[in-house]
Amino acid sequence: MYQSCLDKQEKVKKIFSTCANEQEKYEKIIALGKENPHLEDQFKTQENRVHGCQSTMYLHSTFGGGKVYFEAQSDALISLGLASILISVYSGETPEAIIKCPPDYLEELGISTSLTPSRANGLYSVHLRMKQEALKFLLSKQSK
Repeated sequence: MYQSCLDKQEKVKKIFSTCANEQEKYEKIIALGKENPHLEDQFKTQENRVHGCQSTMYLHSTFGGGKVYFEAQSDALISLGLASILISVYSGETPEAIIKCPPDYLEELGISTSLTPSRANGLYSVHLRMKQEALKFLLSKQSK
């Protein structure tokens, strides 16, 4: 049901497979943050703010063609890079896939264990927000 989500997780694991140590992982995460497209100012609203992040993080979602799309912006590159890792897997997926496909790849890469508690909490908060947005779209789709 969510094979494309699992395939995207494998792609992320390949990106990080060349990292020899924690420092290289952090550099890769920061590079992903730098590559992330900027979120338009109109979406930097209180409604889109992700609470639980050490930095100021915005997550904007849209729904079209039965799929959810995410965009993010943060004032910290490491946080934005972490959000980019989640976005690369979950954006463009169905609400059901977002809800049911766990981010096991983060554990396999050792990303969540190498983060400070506040950064790990922020990563968890972004993922939780993605699932909440997916559920919102799923419920609105079912009510039509």
